[in-house]
Amino acid sequence: MSNSGQLNNLSLASRIGGKLEKKDVLLAVEKYEKYHAAYEGEEEDRKANYTDLVNKYYDLATSFYEFGWGDSFHNAPRWKGETIRESIKRHQHFLALQLGLKPGQKVLDVGCGIGGPLREISRFTLTSVTGVNNNEYQISRGKELNRAAGVEKNCDFVKADFMKMPFPDNSYDAVYGIEATCHAPDAYGCYKEIYRVLKPGHYFAAYEWCTTDSFNPNNREHQKIKADIEIGDGLPDIRTTGKCLEALKQADFELIWEKDIALDSPLPWYLPLDKNHFSLTNFPATSVGRFVTRNMVRILEFVGLAPKGSQRVQIFLEQAADGLAEGGRKGIFTPMYFFLARKPLSEDR
Repeated sequence: MSNSGQLNNLSLASRIGGKLEKKDVLLAVEKYEKYHAAYEGEEEDRKANYTDLVNKYYDLATSFYEFGWGDSFHNAPRWKGETIRESIKRHQHFLALQLGLKPGQKVLDVGCGIGGPLREISRFTLTSVTGVNNNEYQISRGKELNRAAGVEKNCDFVKADFMKMPFPDNSYDAVYGIEATCHAPDAYGCYKEIYRVLKPGHYFAAYEWCTTDSFNPNNREHQKIKADIEIGDGLPDIRTTGKCLEALKQADFELIWEKDIALDSPLPWYLPLDKNHFSLTNFPATSVGRFVTRNMVRILEFVGLAPKGSQRVQIFLEQAADGLAEGGRKGIFTPMYFFLARKPLSEDR
């Protein structure tokens, strides 16, 4: 995916590990791996230590994401003849339109990554968008990209946990999350905090990562796919679509509509992650691209330009891509379960 902010080989190597010292990357990889099922980690430990889990993940993975994916770390349904980048932008515009954003409004992006979506949505709707992120490296990178795009006046970042945000009640005209609140250890707690900072009568929309009704928790193959996605994407667990809806209602949101957007994608949403699908526009994800990147990282790590442990990060990210593609192919996982919800006005309650 071409993007003006996308990293080249040497900048990838220099940024692996985020804010971690190069000497600490391997230890961080080892600690991160131990949270997950393949290393006998437990779900409850991942939930209890979700801040450390997610921070370690994004310190280790962000530069690889940007290298292969540009500045918007999410999936999108795609039409035939449409580029990946075009589909990503359309997916963001769709969400902005569902929220009914108007020029001058204050919008909150929970779990904003390095800010690709918030920059696009701000420019598309002429709104001011604040991104909440608990990872220091992603915020520093996002600010760098904001300056390069000339959007500092309308786009900013706040370092915070979206489970306990430092904003007054009823602060924002709209809130959204794009494949981000899946990192929350408790959906109800996350949605309730979003409810608190959202103005009455206004909207919250999200694309959630979920298992579908076709997922069988007793099927070993399904279990492995789920575990591969969790370790490769820094997740404490993957919720069902039903759990998301239940949490929204518990948080007192009024559900407007919901749907698995992946079901209507003319091209499979997971195609860019499928190593057997050759694409020049997303070359790093192909078998040949992975081979090239893997060997490039191996050489850069050997000569000391990339920190020790970089190859292991590349391996679990490939594991994630395979898990996502297989989960999508079997219809047991979706990264774009969409819902639009409203915080009722006081007289509605």
